[in-house]
Amino acid sequence: MKVLTNNFAVRREQGFEVYVLGNQEVEIAVVPALGAKIISVKNLRTGREWMWHPPGELELFHNRPGDNFSRSPLVGVDECLPTIDPCVWRGRKLPDHGEVWSAEWSVDEEMWQKGALKTSVRLEISPFDFARTVELDENVVRLSYELSNRSTAPEYFLWAMHPLLSLQPGDRLALPAATRALLDGADWVDAIDSVVPKGNCSKLLAGPLTEGFSGIHNAKTGEGFDFEWNAAENNGLGLWLTRGGWHGHHHFAIEPTNAGADALTEAVGREWCGIVPGSGSTTWQVRFRIR
Repeated sequence: MKVLTNNFAVRREQGFEVYVLGNQEVEIAVVPALGAKIISVKNLRTGREWMWHPPGELELFHNRPGDNFSRSPLVGVDECLPTIDPCVWRGRKLPDHGEVWSAEWSVDEEMWQKGALKTSVRLEISPFDFARTVELDENVVRLSYELSNRSTAPEYFLWAMHPLLSLQPGDRLALPAATRALLDGADWVDAIDSVVPKGNCSKLLAGPLTEGFSGIHNAKTGEGFDFEWNAAENNGLGLWLTRGGWHGHHHFAIEPTNAGADALTEAVGREWCGIVPGSGSTTWQVRFRIR
């Protein structure tokens, strides 16, 4: 049995510290100062970079709270919390794609010296503290989350992972049959590498889920990127494809979520989102399996 040795390092890129976890098969890179954005997930055996960014050289830069998400670096994985669409909830004006993607997260240096990247952020509008720990185990990246409520009253929240993925010819979407049945026969999910949806972009939402799984498989190259999570923790799945319809961009996203709508106000109305007890916390996990 092959034993993989993990390594970890910090490099500077465009003025930002980039934390890198890797072994002989997989490398993942995170920028804590930019919302703990995951800017790279690379299959080192094949050289495939799974994370998308706009054409040309990667550009990293700060955003201010309340900025439109379309004016962000638009690279890799962002965390959306406590909403995706901007809305007003309990008198709080929640910004586009939430509060945490534009914030600077802190690094737990003690955990980092042990080979795990734990980053955390204190939300300024909502009474939450949010933490995510990234660990690498052979070809699996494990992301462990904890959301703590600073208020003594229960608080609702919407969470969604927002990974912008780069597609190649032959890529196909892998879904459990039960999840596919929830997508109302949308034809573009059967040919994500080539079909152009109506309007040149489309967002689908499936749920409630019985299985927490989705992925991209390529029979030509043998490569794959699987998302795995516990459907009891997050029972929704968003799928997003743009073929130039959104600001001219071409990318795809697999979005595990705990909610049945993109705005927290609507998700609460549907009784389909998360809730954290007063002074309590909740946890969940997502795994990336790179093949």
